[in-house]
Amino acid sequence: MLGKARKIPKVNPRVISSRYLDKKRVLRSSSGQTSARQVNPHQRTRSPRQLAMLASCRSMKGSHLFLCLFSMSCWLNLMPAAGNKIFHFGPCRISMSVTEIRSGFTAIKANIQARDPIRTLSILSYPDSLHKVKSSDRCCITHHLFDFYVDKVFKHCKTEDAYVNRKISSIANSFLSVKRKLGQCHEENKCLCGQESTEKFKQILANYGGLNVTSAAIKSLGELDILLDWMEKSH
Repeated sequence: MLGKARKIPKVNPRVISSRYLDKKRVLRSSSGQTSARQVNPHQRTRSPRQLAMLASCRSMKGSHLFLCLFSMSCWLNLMPAAGNKIFHFGPCRISMSVTEIRSGFTAIKANIQARDPIRTLSILSYPDSLHKVKSSDRCCITHHLFDFYVDKVFKHCKTEDAYVNRKISSIANSFLSVKRKLGQCHEENKCLCGQESTEKFKQILANYGGLNVTSAAIKSLGELDILLDWMEKSH
């Protein structure tokens, strides 16, 4: 005689569903925390010094915390942007990224220089226009040179190549930003050029004026590395 069949207990499907969903939430929560730790941008970009300052601020309370955070904010705002360097032109201290400008120019240098019909003349290097400039005159002549490129050169450097034009526009925007900084410093410090530096800049303008506008602009842009080299050496 067969024994009685064992009864299989009924399982409430709602309980299974609830347990499954709870487990799924736990897995999702843990993976979310892991990914958050992996892609936290603040931990990547903060330097050890910044992290130390932030930890010090967190340990403070009340008014001390406010003063600490305020001081840290001011300190970060005074730091140059990533990739920038501080250049000293006489009494002027200007933050700029020569690397970014040089990179944009290098990408189009061969194209621009190939458009220069007159290779026997130079605008920036004849006769040694940027060499032996006194340190006291660097503020003034650098200000004049950035005015020269923004007001005369970039305006007449349009080509039929859209890629080249975008690079020229990017370089021009960088020059415009530096020109404004130099202009402000020039007004505050009344940077004056000595007679020798004044003659050097007049020679540059004479070289530029000796060619038609388009040829002079293309040649000046093709010699941009002369200006960048001079700036970095004087730095």
